[in-house]
Amino acid sequence: MSGSNDNTTIAVVIHGATGRMGAETVRAVSGADDMTLAGATCHTPRGDILNTPAGSVPLSTDLAGMLDAARPDVMVEFTHADACMTAAPLAAARGIHMVLGASGLNAEQLQSLDTMSREHGVGVIVAPNFALGAVVLKKLAEQAAAYFDYVDVVEAHHEMKIDAPSGFSLAIARGMRDARGSDFQRNETTVQHLPETRGGDSGGVSIHSLRLPGRSAHHEVILGAAGQTLSIRHDTLGRDCYMPGVLRCVREVARRPGLTVGLENVLGL
Repeated sequence: MSGSNDNTTIAVVIHGATGRMGAETVRAVSGADDMTLAGATCHTPRGDILNTPAGSVPLSTDLAGMLDAARPDVMVEFTHADACMTAAPLAAARGIHMVLGASGLNAEQLQSLDTMSREHGVGVIVAPNFALGAVVLKKLAEQAAAYFDYVDVVEAHHEMKIDAPSGFSLAIARGMRDARGSDFQRNETTVQHLPETRGGDSGGVSIHSLRLPGRSAHHEVILGAAGQTLSIRHDTLGRDCYMPGVLRCVREVARRPGLTVGLENVLGL
């Protein structure tokens, strides 16, 4: 590897390292035998050192400076869409591969990531969800999409999540619509006593977002046809479930030039 550490390990910088997902990723990367945490960044000043299970690493609010100093092989990013699109060009211009977990990246932003990955010869993996069970849910929903005309998606997250709906629920809706090849049917309620009660509309899929303390990440797909419904649900009980997927992407990204969207495409599902 080309980072600042020895060539037997993958040097990693984590952007958004003090957030909930970032902190979990710090622990996972620190414990991986084939990786070295070379540095970390955060939005709010928290000093110059981040203590990890493997020792202390440099911490900064200046991503460009951190990338120059640490010279990582891979940047792992867990922030939000706007911050991700500010960070990605900095990494790409330095030849740094990227594993991006920001929620809510739209089609235009994905196209921009694809373009910069090819211009700079780096690999970029965007994963709306790193949990294996969630990826299986998405694939099952896509397989079922052709047999049902109506579908609702209900997603629930903790009360501090800043965006709605979740990026993964949007990915589920897009995946089902693409697999089906046409929009789903969606009833048009004649009288709405409370606006937007039917949820958001993505290709005929109604998406409903819950934000509550005590929740982590939960997604349920409910498909309907005459006389029957089919429900597929995944519950995240702890953020540690994402880490095998994150580490797999860190190991794979350098071998995948261009843009890869979805953990399922890394795993070959």
